[in-house]
Amino acid sequence: MMGACALLQPVASLRFFETGAFSWRTSLGLTFGGIFGVIVAFYIVKSLPLEQLRWLVIAVVAYAAVAMLRSASRPAPA
Repeated sequence: MMGACALLQPVASLRFFETGAFSWRTSLGLTFGGIFGVIVAFYIVKSLPLEQLRWLVIAVVAYAAVAMLRSASRPAPA
């Protein structure tokens, strides 16, 4: 499946580029933010004791769950 997606995505994304529906600014922001986040997380997570890391993961998962539940409970835009 990974191979299929790797071959499919470049072809499927051409339509977004052609129609102008692709946001370069957002894409670059997410790219650079992700690189920065991985570097910071590497040094912080590497130094955390296992018990603290476990609670950090629990907190992140709980936050994501609450955020998804809140967005699901909002009415859909018309």
